[in-house]
Amino acid sequence: QVQLVESGGGLVQPGGSLRLSCAASGNIFRINDMGWYRQAPGKQRELVAGITRGGRTNYADSVMGRFSISRDNAKNTLYLQMNSLKPEDTATYYCKVRHWNGRYDYDYWGQGTQVTVSS
Repeated sequence: QVQLVESGGGLVQPGGSLRLSCAASGNIFRINDMGWYRQAPGKQRELVAGITRGGRTNYADSVMGRFSISRDNAKNTLYLQMNSLKPEDTATYYCKVRHWNGRYDYDYWGQGTQVTVSS
């Protein structure tokens, strides 16, 4: 079992920055792909950014150039640096990790952290 704890959300003005963190703990064998998703009220959950264990990244077009995903494999922690935030970035942000337990992959989700961009 793997537990994920997210932090770093909050209220920020347009143009501001936030840094989200997602720390994994528990019976960890190996964490492979990690990613950040978000869900706004009335909308489907969408991928914001993903990162492989080797550090290859991908981003949604809407955040390209403004957000940066990174990870610390030694700490089993995922980060999302969000700059130039816009009101449309307002959503609950979730981290997801794909955990390999030696036999199969299993996806774990965090509880979500709220990001509100408003003046």
